Amino acid sequence: MSLLIEQLTIRYGARVVVRPTTLRLQTGTLTALVGPNGAGKSSLLKAIAGLIEARGSISWAGGAVSAGRERAKIMAYLPQQAQAHWPVSVRDLVALGRLPHRRFGVPLSSVDEDVIERSMQQAEVSHLAERPIHELSGGEQARVYLARALAVEAPVLLVDEPVASLDPYHQLQIMAVLEAYAANGGLVLAVLHDLTLAARYCNQMVLLDEGAVVEQGSPERVLRDELLRERYHIEAYLAEHQDQAVIVPWRRLG
Repeated sequence: MSLLIEQLTIRYGARVVVRPTTLRLQTGTLTALVGPNGAGKSSLLKAIAGLIEARGSISWAGGAVSAGRERAKIMAYLPQQAQAHWPVSVRDLVALGRLPHRRFGVPLSSVDEDVIERSMQQAEVSHLAERPIHELSGGEQARVYLARALAVEAPVLLVDEPVASLDPYHQLQIMAVLEAYAANGGLVLAVLHDLTLAARYCNQMVLLDEGAVVEQGSPERVLRDELLRERYHIEAYLAEHQDQAVIVPWRRLG
């Protein structure tokens, strides 16, 4: 199955943030959405999730994606800076991921409970289950919010900078979780700035700059030296370690 984004255009007032963009993303893929700051990556992700207004169309498995509960079952979204506005426990926050599958006022089922526990285990936050979310560090909170997104069990997972606030161990752990999500038949679209992690874990990449897709395909195709120079304005150290790409920004250009 595939997620088809056709001629999606995003404006903030008179300013065009994302120019008409068409993408077809397949299940079983972890796709990195990369590009310099201000390229339109987060806006594109929000528009796909239905959180901001956009022109164009989005379809899933050949049918138009509707608003409301049905969209929430198809797509789970992890924002850049998720925030809870009340001192809810970690378990209760992760349980919110089950809302698209439940009727109002109906208690959690045994299936819901199993999914919540599994999601916390995947994000390695089970030991924090009874802690209030506001007492956790930024990195711990980031993993809790990922667990909430995982608990939706949506076929499409949209994540915006999921490793930005994490230590190296948990960066690797979360990227492995996203890789496994895709390998198990999901479709993951992730905004990433760490190009080495993107190249190592993602099997597809989309390079966005100035609101337009300038390249897409395999990491080898997208993270070419000339594109890094042209779009990121950097000279990078490109190497391999254990047959995997290593990309280190080395020098600013221009």
